[in-house]
Amino acid sequence: MPVPRGKKPTTTTGSKIPKLTATTTENQEEGPQVKRSSSPPHGAPKKRTAFIDITNAHKVHISLPGRKKDGSKKQAKKTSSTSVPAKNQIPEEFDIDSDNSEDCYMCPEYAKDIFDYLKQREEKFVLCNYMSKQPSLNPEMRAILIDWLVEVQENFELYHETLYLAVKMADHYLDQTPVHREMLQLVGSTAMLIASKFEERSPPCVDDFLYICDDAYKREELISMEANILQTLRFDINIPIPYRFLRRYAKCVSAGMDTLTLARFYCEMSLMEMELVSERGSLLASACLLMALVTKDLGGWSPILQFHSGYQTSDLAPVVRKLYTMLLAPPDDKLRAVRNKYSHKVFFEVATLPLINIDVLESALSQ
Repeated sequence: MPVPRGKKPTTTTGSKIPKLTATTTENQEEGPQVKRSSSPPHGAPKKRTAFIDITNAHKVHISLPGRKKDGSKKQAKKTSSTSVPAKNQIPEEFDIDSDNSEDCYMCPEYAKDIFDYLKQREEKFVLCNYMSKQPSLNPEMRAILIDWLVEVQENFELYHETLYLAVKMADHYLDQTPVHREMLQLVGSTAMLIASKFEERSPPCVDDFLYICDDAYKREELISMEANILQTLRFDINIPIPYRFLRRYAKCVSAGMDTLTLARFYCEMSLMEMELVSERGSLLASACLLMALVTKDLGGWSPILQFHSGYQTSDLAPVVRKLYTMLLAPPDDKLRAVRNKYSHKVFFEVATLPLINIDVLESALSQ
C-alpha cells in the first residue's frame, strides 16, 4: 500500500539510506503525466494531458460595446486575407499533431516548437562526471540514492516527470557543491520536494519528506537545503528531462504501450548510471526508444524519428551500446527498485524480457 501522509513508512536496515517498503505499481496510459489512483477501476489508470492551452484565446470571441457584429466579420475577413504564412512548415508525412487539431489541450500548433525549444535548452544544462569534485561520495552511493528515490516516487504516487526532474536537480547541485555522504539523502529528498512542487497537482508536504528520511534531518535543515539548491541552480529548474522526449518520439511511430514501457524501463535504469549523466535527455530518450524498437522487431530509426529528434542512427549508436552494457551487467541486489517496478504485470513485465542479441542490435545500428 502507498505510504499514507503523516505516517512513518517501514524502513530496513543494512543501508545508509532507509528503504521504503515495496508497493504495487500501475502503468501509465498515453499522456505525458498520469496520476495513479490507489484504487483505479479494473486497474485502469487515469489520463492527464500536458501543454494545456490555459487561455484558449484562439477560440474566444470578445464582443466589444459599440461595435456591430457585421463589422467584426469584415475585419476578420480582411485580416485573413493578409495573414502571414506559418513558419517552419512540417512535411505532411512527418506531421504527427494535425490529428489533435481540435484538441486545445494537446496544443498541436505549438507542440513541435515546444520540443525544439526544450532541445535548445539542453545546451544550458550539460553535465559531466562530477564525482571527482565529491571527495566524500562515489557512484555507488549516488545509485543507492536514486534507487531509493524510485521507491519514494512509487510510494507517494508521484508522476514520473517528478522523479526525473529530482534526479536532474540533484546532479546539477552535486556538480557545483561538495556534499558529505551523511547529507546525500537530504539532497535527494529535498530535490524531490522541489520537483513535486514544480510537477504535482498536490505535492507531499515537508513533513512527509522528513518521515521518509526516518527523521534523520530536522525541518530547518530540509528548508535550508531547499533554499541552497534553488540558489545554486539560480532558480532555473525547468530542466529538459528524457521522459518528455521519449513520449514525444514514441508518438512519431505510434508505439504501443508495451514498447513505450520497455523504453521507459531502459531510461529509468539509466538514471543510476554515472556514465550516462553527461548524455542529453533527448539523445538518451532516442537511444532508449531505438533499443526498444529493435528489441520488439519494429524496425530502426525511421525518417520521421530523424526529423523530430534531429538525430541519425550514427548519433545514437554510442549511447545504445552504453545502455546495452548496463543491462548486460549482473543485477545488483542493492539496486532492485527499478527492476522490481517494471517486473509487475501492469508494466507488461518488461524487466523480465531477455536482452536482445548483440549481433541483431549492431545490425540495426549499422543501417
